[in-house]
Amino acid sequence: MDLRNIAIIAHVDHGKTTLVDELLKQSGAFRANQAVEERAMDSNDIERERGITIFAKPTSVEWKSHRINIVDTPGHADFGGEVERILSMVDGVVLLVDAAEGPMPQTKFVTSKALALGLRPIVVLNKVDKPDSEPDRALNECFDLFASLDANDDQLDFPHMYASGRNGWADHELDGPRKDLSALFDLIVNHVPAPRQIKRQGEDFRMLATTLGADPFVGRILTGRVESGKLKVGATVQALSRIGQKIEQFRVTKIQAFRGLGQQDIEEAQAGDIVSISGMSKATVADTICALAVEDALDAQPIDPPTITVTFGINDSPLAGREGKKVQSRVIRERLMKEAESNVAIKIADTPGGEAFEVSGRGELQMGVLIENMRREGFELSISRPQVIMKEIDGVTMEPIEEATIDVDDEYSGVVIEKLTGTRKAELAEMKPAGAGKTRIIAHVPSRGLIGYHGEFLTDTRGTGVLNRVFHGWAPHKGPIPGRRAGVLISMENGEAVAYALWNLEDRGRMFIGAQAKVYTGMIIGEHSRENDLEVNPLKGKKLTNVRASGTDEAVRLTTPITLSLEEAIAYINDDELVEVTPASIRLRKRYLDPHERKRMSKTS
Repeated sequence: MDLRNIAIIAHVDHGKTTLVDELLKQSGAFRANQAVEERAMDSNDIERERGITIFAKPTSVEWKSHRINIVDTPGHADFGGEVERILSMVDGVVLLVDAAEGPMPQTKFVTSKALALGLRPIVVLNKVDKPDSEPDRALNECFDLFASLDANDDQLDFPHMYASGRNGWADHELDGPRKDLSALFDLIVNHVPAPRQIKRQGEDFRMLATTLGADPFVGRILTGRVESGKLKVGATVQALSRIGQKIEQFRVTKIQAFRGLGQQDIEEAQAGDIVSISGMSKATVADTICALAVEDALDAQPIDPPTITVTFGINDSPLAGREGKKVQSRVIRERLMKEAESNVAIKIADTPGGEAFEVSGRGELQMGVLIENMRREGFELSISRPQVIMKEIDGVTMEPIEEATIDVDDEYSGVVIEKLTGTRKAELAEMKPAGAGKTRIIAHVPSRGLIGYHGEFLTDTRGTGVLNRVFHGWAPHKGPIPGRRAGVLISMENGEAVAYALWNLEDRGRMFIGAQAKVYTGMIIGEHSRENDLEVNPLKGKKLTNVRASGTDEAVRLTTPITLSLEEAIAYINDDELVEVTPASIRLRKRYLDPHERKRMSKTS
């Protein structure tokens, strides 16, 4: 069969995974009576819960004697490390754009990578059947985006289609028949070139590993595209590092190709195929798997550096070990090293004491997903506030800057601009009406200024604003940026919180816990209404006497406590606070738990 390798790239929630569902259905990848879940490519639990794609995953369909390998890529910039590796496996990209929103920051991030590799895009304007869609404006914005990213003439002369992924149709004209996706299949076959690797069938075998997996029966599994030659099951090959150093020599025990949603064992892989191979014990992502005669490694696509770092430590609170089974630093270290091996966008470093580990990555969402996966595996952790990674360039301290694209109702645009440009040192790049009573604001904000801002942003815009961010570049350090203004309410006792005590404390601030919650000395139980921290007693019960008074029999009615998500908790804390994460709970606490240390700190503050 003729081969075509493509990646589908889009911003979060622009309908990419839903379109892949329809491509699979209409190509005959499923039986007519087969039960298939929505967003079938989002196989990970967190992906299904959050409705976002986190891991890049290949699939394959057949269309008119052609085999089309399709890679579903993440839409969020925090998972850009997945995208940068995957794009080296494909020969074309389908850029999916919401016809109402137009190209968004994550679209720009991934598209810049694709254009730099010389890939020719196909633009699909999705959701054109929605009442607020503006396909002509979105198409013009796509052209402007390509031009701003220094696309060449071939890339600027891109074909485009109008589509509705949910309804399963794509047409060349806006008022087309709207029947199926056959026009999109034909455009992919005709526009995307066949893999150039097919011409290298007679050369020695070489393959660049782009993703790493594991299977309890066959061990490590590396996936990549065969760059030259052929590979048969049972052949002996070697693994070379990026600098050409020999890592190991091994026998290939299994070769699998992607067929629909599953993988199928094959006897031989040829140049241009995207396959998974097994048998290695040390080889990993970005290594070259090749014949024994090959001496030079393939060039691996460079990965953008991390921008934030978070400290992962053991949970040393009084409630440690009650809800999780994996609490030792050795076990935590092994799990983090395993993550860094398969995820090249994450870096791990030991702290001097050896009890904690500095994990560097792209953003709060990427860190949040890693922590969420670990807590589901039974880990207990203490997590510090994210710190931005600075670097020295020509003796000048530089910090990462992010491009924030914000869509808000017109009435809230003033307060958003004031917060960003005033306290968070942002520079306004663009501001324009976005239609339907909304304003689009594009600002360049220091990464430090966006840590913890999302919750405040939602409050300022009454939950209607949408904020998207992507790494923009480096700029000289912009000076101090104030953190959280409000202080916190800190428990001064160990035990279970009493409803009467919490009811009396509601005048002091907003609560993070409810009645019967387990608390300990140093645990943060709420947000103070003033700027200083306050120690309180959430265990104080009502004093009972034998004298009846008015109000004695009134029921205590507590205000519903604030429940912070994992990302919100990490962004909320200050430098002297930690997030305690267990499989069942997310708690906030002060770093210091010793009473004498706490008394000294309260005096100095």
